[in-house]
Amino acid sequence: MTTEELEKLTEESKELVSIFEKHNFLSDAEIDSEKIKSAVFEMAEKCIQNKEECAAFTKWMNEHEFFTSPASTKFHGNFQGGLSVHSLMVAYQALKLAPAIFSDWMKSKVAGQFTFTAEDVFVAAIAHDFCKAGFYSTSFKNTKDIFGNWKKTPYFTVKSETRTLGHGNESVLLLLESMPSYLKKRSVLEAISRHMGFSDLTDTEKMNYSNFLQNPLVMLIQIADQSASAWYDY
Repeated sequence: MTTEELEKLTEESKELVSIFEKHNFLSDAEIDSEKIKSAVFEMAEKCIQNKEECAAFTKWMNEHEFFTSPASTKFHGNFQGGLSVHSLMVAYQALKLAPAIFSDWMKSKVAGQFTFTAEDVFVAAIAHDFCKAGFYSTSFKNTKDIFGNWKKTPYFTVKSETRTLGHGNESVLLLLESMPSYLKKRSVLEAISRHMGFSDLTDTEKMNYSNFLQNPLVMLIQIADQSASAWYDY
């Protein structure tokens, strides 16, 4: 990554952050799903250069419950639409942090192995949990209210018919359905595949895992994912 490429990424990242902040939902009392969708789509249209793939990318989200699915059953984003809120928040964190992290990485001994654009950061962040779109169903359990009366309370469960090739890897495959050109962007796919760190790897995958950490986008998406869920509860 050259100094000029970093400067371009920094400027484009600032533009995407400004779009997020224009649609800012953090101060809203309730999540507005249309505001979330508008922000994601406007940011996508701003940064994704291949307009055919951009249209397919946004269409995929519309057609696969991305804007209505929760992000988990009981942790961050465990509400209807939580997946899109969490993903947008990860993109926001990643775009804010990218200039500093990439600048620091360029001083390291492994600098020069990769190059990235603001589009790469945005796509990796939005797509990192694509595997959760349509992943859950709503069930009900009997609980008591404050007066001791029984009531049916909804909760999310994983669909019994779900089949997945692994959290990060499944998200990679789903991204490639709409953006096949990213098959040639291995460094971006690594960031999506390894965004869970050590917590979602087989023993074989843990071998030479440190090699993945030389990729600064892997580190960036991990940090953005954790800060979005831990600091903002999304």
